[in-house]
Amino acid sequence: MTLLALDTALSRCSTAVLKDDGTLTALSEELGRGHAERLADMVSEVMAEAGVGFADLKRIAVTVGPGSFTGLRVALSLARGFAVVWPAELVGVTTLAAIAEGARKTAGENPLAVALPARAGEVYAQLFDPDGAPVGEPEAIEAKTFAERLPASARLVGAAADRIAEIRPELEIVDRTPAPDIASVARLGLSALEGAPMPLYLKPPDAKPQTRFRIAHK
Repeated sequence: MTLLALDTALSRCSTAVLKDDGTLTALSEELGRGHAERLADMVSEVMAEAGVGFADLKRIAVTVGPGSFTGLRVALSLARGFAVVWPAELVGVTTLAAIAEGARKTAGENPLAVALPARAGEVYAQLFDPDGAPVGEPEAIEAKTFAERLPASARLVGAAADRIAEIRPELEIVDRTPAPDIASVARLGLSALEGAPMPLYLKPPDAKPQTRFRIAHK
């Protein structure tokens, strides 16, 4: 099937088209911010380069997190909008699974521990077996707790890999990528279960409701 992949969960703004014949056309930019202003244009560019139209799309894969609270919603909103207009299946892929997928060849026959920076000394983390299947659920967890329960054969990947290696220096780091490769998102999207992707928020937002000027109701 022809698939469109979208990712704005972390620092990169990425999109790709994976065609029936396996041809991948991808575009990725390290933005940090400004995903909402750039993503739609990038989709147009990559689809034009791939030579496909929206009517050709059978599936749309989008990253659901963990990641930036605002960034996640950029790709999710666009994916949902496309799926309303064009009858394409919609699937979600976690950032942790996509990062693990991209590092599988480097890790060989070893499990992969993916760790991304969170707040307050925590990491977003998950362990995957050598085939990329999850071992447990994604979680926001103290780096020390996650590190101490990893098997000795685990390989580390992700932007918080060094934090885990400080605690378990015998564990090898295979990749420090800060965001998933969009090709991995596309590949996982082919086999993901169809459904309504929802943002994967493992921690509450930093922003708190304003109460100082709230009007009292009698």
